[in-house]
Amino acid sequence: MILYEYPFNERIRTYLRLEQLFRRMAELVARDHPLDHHYALATIFEVMDVGARADLKSDLLKDLEKNKQVLNGYRGNPAISEPALEGVIAQIDRCYAALASLPGKAGHALTENDWLMGIRSRIGIPGGTCEFDLPAYYAWQHLACETRRSDLQRWASTLAPLADAVTLVLKLLRETGSAQKVIANAGQFQQNLPQGKSFQLLRLLLDSSLAVIPEISGNRLMVSIRFMRQGGDDRMQPASDDCPFELTLCA
Repeated sequence: MILYEYPFNERIRTYLRLEQLFRRMAELVARDHPLDHHYALATIFEVMDVGARADLKSDLLKDLEKNKQVLNGYRGNPAISEPALEGVIAQIDRCYAALASLPGKAGHALTENDWLMGIRSRIGIPGGTCEFDLPAYYAWQHLACETRRSDLQRWASTLAPLADAVTLVLKLLRETGSAQKVIANAGQFQQNLPQGKSFQLLRLLLDSSLAVIPEISGNRLMVSIRFMRQGGDDRMQPASDDCPFELTLCA
């Protein structure tokens, strides 16, 4: 099964990009090879680039507060487990406090490290981190993997409050949806969205054996999905057969 996600607004799009980068970074840091650690460091810089949005921190704080208010409305509900509810609210409070205390934008503390910023300025240049360009970085790559990993974890820890907040906000958003089984007749699917309700994320679960790729578009009124197949010449062609899948809309 393959899960595709489609954001309905720029804010959720940014959150998903950050989530993907944090997952990649965690996987690369856990490995031992210097090349993996090179790309882990490059990913840290990518997080800093994505996190440079001026309103990112305020958006996350607003989303955390909004989720807390919604959950507070469930207090006293006999169908809701009070300990579980209190645990989630406490988690929101921790994320909120940690993010609010973070100075500046994502990775602000790292910008004061001249050595790292020297690498950042060249890592986007093709072949820009060769040993003759950055001998100190080349030497760092020859340190023991444990030393390199410790450094990466120390640098990444400055981004931890952002990672925790993004992870929690997306988790709570995904839990608002309810999956429904649908079929795209002749590879085409359209659905009008309920008025008065603002959806933020579409999730599409698809059997990989169908060998089709969804092209998703949507707005506040309608969602449209067209399934495609990649031919032998690598060009995309519309699928003409019926394609069953699971659709989840998260508000």
